[in-house]
Amino acid sequence: MKNKVLKTIIIIVIIAVIIGILMIVKNKKAKTIQYEPQEEISEEQERKTIISLYFLNKKTREVTPEARMIDVKDLINEPYNVLINFLIEGPKNENLEKTMPEGTKLLGATLEGDTLNLNFSREFLNREGKEAEEKTIESIVNTLTELTEVNSIKILIEGEENKKFKDGEVSFEKIFIREE
Repeated sequence: MKNKVLKTIIIIVIIAVIIGILMIVKNKKAKTIQYEPQEEISEEQERKTIISLYFLNKKTREVTPEARMIDVKDLINEPYNVLINFLIEGPKNENLEKTMPEGTKLLGATLEGDTLNLNFSREFLNREGKEAEEKTIESIVNTLTELTEVNSIKILIEGEENKKFKDGEVSFEKIFIREE
């Protein structure tokens, strides 16, 4: 009887050792298995971002954002030029209208502290009426202050400060900030 109990104990110990070894081997294999995503993220998805451009709403006459999906690479080197050129081109939404005067070109953009200096061609001055002029400035300020590094805008015309729109209603002497 002692032999039977001893054999049973030995068999149980051997089974426990085999189970232990199998578990160790299984854990080592589990650690070497790498996670594979079900769906790869395409480069196209990684490069897109949404920007807000501000244009004039035809019905309300208020400056309103238009969301656009663009390639991030377009913003990396010259973000200010890209955004201003989108404003110059105008909105995609037919309920909005552009605020930038026809023929306007951005000659340069430099960031000094948190103030962005925008140097426009003389055509920028071809806006008339205080409301139209103010909406142009609001469109520029709201669009560019969406960028975290920009808090205010200074406008130059062909490198010169202290210019005004044609009718003299709005002057560029001051630095423009976003008004909420």
